[in-house]
Amino acid sequence: MTEYVCIDIGGTALKYGLADAAGVFSDKRTVPSELQEKGATALVEKVIGIVRDYQAEHAIQGVAISTAGIVDPEQGSIIYAMPHFPGYTGTPLARLISEAAGVFCTVENDVNCAGLGELWQGAGQGVDSLCCMTVGTGIGGCVLLQGKLVHGADYSAGEVGYLRIGQQGSLEDLASTRQLVRQVAAAKGLDETAVDGRQIFAWAKAGDAIAVRGIDTMLHYLSLGMANICYVLNPARIVLGGGIMEQQEYLAPRIQRAFAEVVIPAIAAHTDIAFARLGNDAGMTGALYNHLQRSVREK
Repeated sequence: MTEYVCIDIGGTALKYGLADAAGVFSDKRTVPSELQEKGATALVEKVIGIVRDYQAEHAIQGVAISTAGIVDPEQGSIIYAMPHFPGYTGTPLARLISEAAGVFCTVENDVNCAGLGELWQGAGQGVDSLCCMTVGTGIGGCVLLQGKLVHGADYSAGEVGYLRIGQQGSLEDLASTRQLVRQVAAAKGLDETAVDGRQIFAWAKAGDAIAVRGIDTMLHYLSLGMANICYVLNPARIVLGGGIMEQQEYLAPRIQRAFAEVVIPAIAAHTDIAFARLGNDAGMTGALYNHLQRSVREK
């Protein structure tokens, strides 16, 4: 059976697995990426080791990589990575893996891969225009039109976290989980390290006014960002992911209400808001979908 190695590279964790062309995984594992501690060279060596270990026992057709950073998907290289990822900017990742393993390798940005994964097998199925947003410590995004990623002139399209919200700051400054924790901790007179998102939702569900107000404020700003996206792109669906969106039952009616308050009725009526379904597998699944698409174009 033909199989593919799928890898999702983050600053702290490296998720990887083995899947067939239908996206069915026969193996999934997680190890520390050590990208921040040991840098790009050690990371590349670790990825090569993973691929070779699989090649020893399986017929590997290709390597599909999802990674943090701005990626040139045509070259499979890292255009830009945060300064705390030493040596990662400029890494020709696809070339290094292909040369070492002897198989075709593709590389795409992690949020783009999450969006592709949801389009293929998750909450994005059935529509031809889609925006995915991941809400966590920061806010990431991607745009898909007619089933294809919109990359932009320098491959940074969809970076919705940088959207300006009036004079108050960026969307990421106002609607991330990090800001929610800061706001609630300050209102309660607590150190930020003593508060996390799960605790805030537990308080809110118990009726704590400070926690409820903090969540509603976050959703207000998140909805403003979503409104800006809709006025420019008018996607059929917005898919929301990230750890905080696991609180779907609590959040869904509040997001719908907050969104309806900041957009014209036609947009509110015709924009479907959904929650990501693939969880931690979204990056690897989307990386494989990207790889399969590019494999066809390479032939």
